[in-house]
Amino acid sequence: MSAQPHALVIGGSVGGLFAALLLRNIGWEASVFERAHDDLGDRGAAIGLTDMLIAVMRHIGMDVDPSMMVETHSRICLDRNGAIVHQVPLRGMTSAWGRLYRPLKAALPAQCYRAGMTLERVEQDAQGVTAIFADGSRTRGDLLIGADGIHSTVRRESLPDAQPQYAGYVVWRVVTHEHDIPEPVRAKLSRLFHHMTFCFPHHGMVLGLPMPGADTNKPRRYQLAWFRPAAHATLLAMCTDGDGRQQGVSIAPPLIRRELIAELRASAAVEIAPELAALLAATAQPILQPIFDLETPSLAFGRVALLGDAAFVARPHVATGITKAALDAASLAGALAENTANVAAALLGYERERKAAGSQLVARGRYLGAFLEPQSASVPRPRHWHPEIIIREYGAAGMIDDKTIAQTI
Repeated sequence: MSAQPHALVIGGSVGGLFAALLLRNIGWEASVFERAHDDLGDRGAAIGLTDMLIAVMRHIGMDVDPSMMVETHSRICLDRNGAIVHQVPLRGMTSAWGRLYRPLKAALPAQCYRAGMTLERVEQDAQGVTAIFADGSRTRGDLLIGADGIHSTVRRESLPDAQPQYAGYVVWRVVTHEHDIPEPVRAKLSRLFHHMTFCFPHHGMVLGLPMPGADTNKPRRYQLAWFRPAAHATLLAMCTDGDGRQQGVSIAPPLIRRELIAELRASAAVEIAPELAALLAATAQPILQPIFDLETPSLAFGRVALLGDAAFVARPHVATGITKAALDAASLAGALAENTANVAAALLGYERERKAAGSQLVARGRYLGAFLEPQSASVPRPRHWHPEIIIREYGAAGMIDDKTIAQTI
């Protein structure tokens, strides 16, 4: 191993950036390789902001700007007329994916981040590991971290049978800037900016969340997510564009057929609270996302480790995907700090620490989403799954121990 060990991080999203920055903190060199050519900062999804995530951010020297978070004072459930039928006094904090990604990327020296790099395969031996890219280039390091998401190339090489499993439902998602919401709708929606809001229409569940602006001086945003059951055949039909081309199990927003969006809006008009239905009607382009989960049997393969969504994908109901990626990265850095001379042994220690946490979150996501999917022997639908129970249970609800962060960084 060289005087300054070198980590190759495949995947330049939040998990990969956390890993690179935490490894640099313990004296490693880290190079991040991202397949996308464009900047990832425009992704607008809401995320749960936890004390553990903030602790990792501060550990790497990030300034936690108050403008990057919006507090919710309680969780409420609305009926189709907009009346509050349940309220649970649980406070929460939401942020936005881009508000974490941008400062993380800015903290990494520009020369350490390479965009447009598609990994083809990995080769390793007793002395190191080599990443081979689609452009024919090769990069050698002491460690390779697969932080390349749910469709990880690194995982596919090591665990070809570990594939994401479709949960039997999809989510329609819209994100709207507060100033872009038409005034009559904005007036009705304003009360919801202080709550996590649920509706339970005949088809699935609607969740509304306030979000911070895209940067410090931008207006707040609001995210609406409608989870709706869809058999696999229905999903494939939904992912067929207007020219009849089947796009797989996902579809780019501009290719979504207009009649699907029209049906969604028509259903909203009669099934969910009026202000949420009006928001959906006023948003030009909903996004369709199938829900998957993934649980891997191993995280370490010699000098290769999996991290974040490359290792475990919990359904979004746990609201801790970013926190989990940060804790994975902190655990990995801690294991390597203790045993830099033996990378393979350090990675096995990392696996022992984080595998149970990943499995636990996947199980909790299945538990929280079971009422949205067809009943099965493996994941039975809760018999008495009342809306008040769902809104109280939603999120991680203590599934990650607050002491974890202190033990791993």
